[in-house]
Amino acid sequence: MKKQLLITMAIILLSGGIRAQNVLQVRTHDGVLKGVNESGIKVFKGVPFAAPPVGTLRWKAPQPVKKWEDVRNADKFGPNPMQENVYGDMNFGTKRMSEDCLYLNIWSPAKTMKEHLPVFVYFNGGGLMAGSGSEPRYAGLSMARRGIVSITANYREGIFGFFSHPQLSKESPYKGSGNYGFLDQVAAIKWVKNNIVAFGGDPDKITIMGESAGSMSVSALMVSPLSKNLIHQVMGSSGSVIGSRKILTQTEAENAGLEFVKNTGYKSINDLRNLPAEQLMKLAAVKSVPAYNIDGYFFTEQPMKSYKAGRQAQVACLIGNNSSEMVPAFILKGKPATIENLRQVVEEIFKAPADKILDLYGIHTDADIMKLPGYQLAGDIFIAYSTWKWIDMLKQTGSQPVYRYIFCHPRPDMVMQDKTAGLAGGVQDKKNASPAPKIPGAIHSADIEYSMGNLSTNTIFAWNADDYAVSNIFESYYANFIKTGNPNGLGLPDWTPVNGQVVDPVMQINVNTFQKVDSKMEKRYNYIDKLFSSVNK
Repeated sequence: MKKQLLITMAIILLSGGIRAQNVLQVRTHDGVLKGVNESGIKVFKGVPFAAPPVGTLRWKAPQPVKKWEDVRNADKFGPNPMQENVYGDMNFGTKRMSEDCLYLNIWSPAKTMKEHLPVFVYFNGGGLMAGSGSEPRYAGLSMARRGIVSITANYREGIFGFFSHPQLSKESPYKGSGNYGFLDQVAAIKWVKNNIVAFGGDPDKITIMGESAGSMSVSALMVSPLSKNLIHQVMGSSGSVIGSRKILTQTEAENAGLEFVKNTGYKSINDLRNLPAEQLMKLAAVKSVPAYNIDGYFFTEQPMKSYKAGRQAQVACLIGNNSSEMVPAFILKGKPATIENLRQVVEEIFKAPADKILDLYGIHTDADIMKLPGYQLAGDIFIAYSTWKWIDMLKQTGSQPVYRYIFCHPRPDMVMQDKTAGLAGGVQDKKNASPAPKIPGAIHSADIEYSMGNLSTNTIFAWNADDYAVSNIFESYYANFIKTGNPNGLGLPDWTPVNGQVVDPVMQINVNTFQKVDSKMEKRYNYIDKLFSSVNK
């Protein structure tokens, strides 16, 4: 009898332990979610963090989620934001696309949902006109296996997320318009702050991260009064909202909106609100980064002013960019790669004689243009300078450690013989493209799969042992920083923050990863910084 009792108790305890490990129903403030188990990681997809921004809510700040009574299945991604097919390298976890897109996805390694694990929120890149939290390269499964509650969140893109107009400002309670995509990101962070404890996360340890437009977003979220006090730590890859140009004033943005409406042939905002989302998207034909503005709500002043005064979130930061962010053809705009053509482009951009600039980059012959120096110049003009400027401002006015890196590892050859690499990591048909040059480093967006441990989700490239080794180093730095605010850890090269340094120590992430002090690079940035500052006074 005693033996049978012990067996019965063991079964009860064991079954209770199993249930604890497979808890797939979580109660949020809005209702109960039912997730799925993926190799021991609890995954909740398509979680609404704001009301659908449709109908009269088009071009309004995100509104609270409508609560639900029944258990809501969270086993599929919500629709991707409305967007054109701008980038060839974007692969989505769902084929659905809708204006009703404000959903996030959670990967939790928690066993009991009471662990208070660090939280990581990733905002996708895509020029604020494309992208989605459903993209496999951003998936949080690998990071969750390192003990981190990982999240991706959609936000409105293009005309749906960044459109300003006097009528919209007039009807808004804060008398501003535009920046809806940024406001969506704030809403996502607030939802995480209010609900993540139920998923085993710590609401006081939220690290936000983004690449390209996502990195620009993070730099904006750091200074917005709506979000800067919600953030525990910050990570960014390739981009910021400060550097080469000022943000539009509200009046400038509204005037651009007036011009857009005029060109469409419609008379009012209500006319445009009544258009089907697909028709509005085609009408906008967004092919360049949308404008954002000082709306008096998300942005209350120029971000540069905020950073200069030290009014940003005072948190630890890990920020960097890629070694070959952009191909020289990007700045040459179809002209042959000659010193004479490059000189004209440089003088037009910097409003200064080109000779000193080209000398600082080490560009002396036509051949140099298609080597690393040419890629560095094109990359700085494209996005790397603005990344450096963000780091430099944090170094000057921040009180917490700032870790700087450059990702240098080039991607391997593509698997598909009928495709070729395009701009910014895109892919295009080989028959319609000129032969792609061998890129002497990491092109824009090439870091994502490495840093997130997601190489296997991208079947375009022939990944090898070196790629997986670099990915392990990169992801380990990320995971350590998310957990502790310090990227250093066992088996990794020592990483020193830039704070208090005359010349930044920069981690060069590659097969041979090491920290480097590059006075020539810093001299280059300091010089073009003066030129950009004078151009944008």
